[in-house]
Amino acid sequence: MALDPAGQHLRHVEKDVLIPKIMREKARERCSEQVQDFTKCCKDSGILMVVKCRKENSALKECLTAHYNDPAFYEECKMEYLKEREEFRKTGIPTKKRLQKLPTSM
Repeated sequence: MALDPAGQHLRHVEKDVLIPKIMREKARERCSEQVQDFTKCCKDSGILMVVKCRKENSALKECLTAHYNDPAFYEECKMEYLKEREEFRKTGIPTKKRLQKLPTSM
């Protein structure tokens, strides 16, 4: 049974692991201001960060959760995953390796 490169069926691991991984990465990019604020607070507060950075932590959680619970965001990440998977099935080359610069001379 050959896999259809453009097939839309998702396996359990794709739904529950791979797509959420893309969602986390993209959500962190979209919440970069809150990530920076929280990181700075933690660095500045040292051992007291648990107490001192509650506001920043709450803002970060709120931003990330808003993205995780957005069905449109899930669909966007799912389509990105399906596009990468289709390309892999056609070429056999993972996205990360395809994006690396190839040597110009041998």
